[in-house]
Amino acid sequence: MNRRDMIRNGLTLGAGLAAAPQRLLAAPVDLSFPADFAWGCATASYQIEGAVTADGRGATNWDVFSHTPGRVANSDTGDVACDSYHRYAEDIALLKALGVKSYRMSIAWSRIFPEGRGKPNAKGIDYYNRVIDALLAAGIQPYVTMFHWDLPQALPGGWQNRNTALAFADYAGFMAGKLSDRVHDFMTVNELRCFTDIGHQEGRHAPGLKLPPAQVNQVRHHGVLAHGLAVQSIRAHAKAGTKVGIADNTTFYVPVIETPEHIAAAKKATRENNAMFLTAIMEGRYIDEYLAQEGANAPKVQAGDMAAIGSPLDFVALNIYAPEWVRADAGPKGYATIPHIASSPRMASPWLVVGPEVAYWGVRMVSELWKPKVLYISENGASADDPVNDGRIDDADRVMYLRNYVGQFHRAVADGYPLKGYFLWSLMDNFEWADGYTKRFGIHYVDFATQKRTPKLSAAWYKEVIRRNALV
Repeated sequence: MNRRDMIRNGLTLGAGLAAAPQRLLAAPVDLSFPADFAWGCATASYQIEGAVTADGRGATNWDVFSHTPGRVANSDTGDVACDSYHRYAEDIALLKALGVKSYRMSIAWSRIFPEGRGKPNAKGIDYYNRVIDALLAAGIQPYVTMFHWDLPQALPGGWQNRNTALAFADYAGFMAGKLSDRVHDFMTVNELRCFTDIGHQEGRHAPGLKLPPAQVNQVRHHGVLAHGLAVQSIRAHAKAGTKVGIADNTTFYVPVIETPEHIAAAKKATRENNAMFLTAIMEGRYIDEYLAQEGANAPKVQAGDMAAIGSPLDFVALNIYAPEWVRADAGPKGYATIPHIASSPRMASPWLVVGPEVAYWGVRMVSELWKPKVLYISENGASADDPVNDGRIDDADRVMYLRNYVGQFHRAVADGYPLKGYFLWSLMDNFEWADGYTKRFGIHYVDFATQKRTPKLSAAWYKEVIRRNALV
């Protein structure tokens, strides 16, 4: 038997022809996704729109914050950003070229109610009608987030004031009534932990406060209350069949070794360390461990609050980036987190530790803890340095990141968890909050001096994923 025949018959040359037979090729692995899987991209209003004084838009907390010296890298602001307010048709063309059928976008609350409440601004409503109609004309279904951090500055006390939650519910219900004839899926708020904790405890985001624990917990409560009241308001004003969920950056705990004791530790850590956010929403209560931990600093809850916060959801959307590693522990908690160290692999943003397993375990933990009907990945992506060489941006590091994470999402789908769609963050480079324009997350390069958009290597990769409906 010659070498070619041996290979055809699954044999390999080893220590002579008497070597034991060995299969060279395993059966092909099915890397496809379900036929109805929703591939999309995500953006946010303040990060891309610019035009901050156009057509009656009111000022936001991020307008104030970004114009405060020392708050944002290079004193960058969102005043122009990607100028998508004027260039949305061009951006929809980018989406269409990718082949996506879904797009996650957010509405700027202050374009609709410049003062946060009161008389609606017709020009703001008209703008989002134009965007949504253009998306639908391109065969792209919008998934609309009602709040992605840009809070109307005129609201007294911001998120420290309970009335902001009520104002948000009014705005969300109003806009759902305007859009639900064409938009079928709404997300209430984006990333509770960011606009509460980072903005009011750490001070790194708007409004830039460092409040004491009791006040931070009250801000958190107003955030989840705003979500819950908005769910009720959207359902009251939207057309029948409209679906409502949340986009949350749950802190995801990954078992450091896939054994029963470490998996149990990760599940316990996920539930307890998200007690003030997704756990409260999915269980309709603050769990005993959280209340005991906070003691006198626990939030003040009024009658009916927890019923609203626990309003049933049609779907849960997850923003998944970096893992927290956890192991079983003999201590009172039953688990211990393993800190990230200097050698932990990262993308261009220091916080973005690379751990693709978080994609699988994030979906699995949320599914097993709370059994949502449907899950989406509302954000997943990576910052990279993106050097331009002869007009090309060969961001192979971002492709590596995305390929590995999408592979883990595929594992979750294959295991039967109800993951129905994926929105890559982001369609294009944009204003990256306190990092300004120093960090690029887009799969399209934006030259902010000229506003020219250029597809990166990652855009070509994602286009092929969508074309095949399979991991590439």
